[in-house]
Amino acid sequence: MRIVIAGAHGQVARRLGRLLSARGDTVLGIVRNPDHRADLEGDGVRPVVLDLEQVSADEVAEVVRGADAVVFAAGAGPGSGAPRKDTVDRGAAVLLADAAEQAGVRTYLLVSSMGVDRVAGGGTPAGADEVFTAYLRAKLAAEADLLARPALAVTVVRPGGLTDDPGTGRVRLGHGIDAGQVPRDDVAAVLLALLDAPRDGAVVELVGGDTPVAEAVAATP
Repeated sequence: MRIVIAGAHGQVARRLGRLLSARGDTVLGIVRNPDHRADLEGDGVRPVVLDLEQVSADEVAEVVRGADAVVFAAGAGPGSGAPRKDTVDRGAAVLLADAAEQAGVRTYLLVSSMGVDRVAGGGTPAGADEVFTAYLRAKLAAEADLLARPALAVTVVRPGGLTDDPGTGRVRLGHGIDAGQVPRDDVAAVLLALLDAPRDGAVVELVGGDTPVAEAVAATP
């Protein structure tokens, strides 16, 4: 397969890139910082330096054209304010969708966040600060935009709290499940399985559990 990952230097994204490249897939990784190219090359990923807050859909379409799928794993990151939660976590995800449609790429995996339902209808989560609330709203808005596009087969994955614990290969995957944590290794494994068996319109939360990844993904509608 040929896969394009946006936000390819992120911790989950790098794990996914290594899994894909290790089995012989072609992986293009979109990054904003040119200093990250060497890390991606070491992972077997072909780096593409693009700032998704600055470029056009036409420019991104040239990168994704011919891909079997795109994965949005980018984020404004720690220390960024509320405005960049919108321009990255929503705006860049939408830009990638525009580019995928333009290039004729149908499969789109969006890495979102558990808890976005708490801001549905304009809600404000109890105890959440302004920036985290803006993050959840940006993620939810990105989900809504993508899922409304008939030209795209979108799967939204909402991981729980991410850890660096070694992956177990066992997860709980579904909609409306309780909050929890999940190793980044297992998130990458689930994304890989979903790339192999794309869904259309699935929205699932992901936490650690007892079900092998392959079985959990196979049970996803």
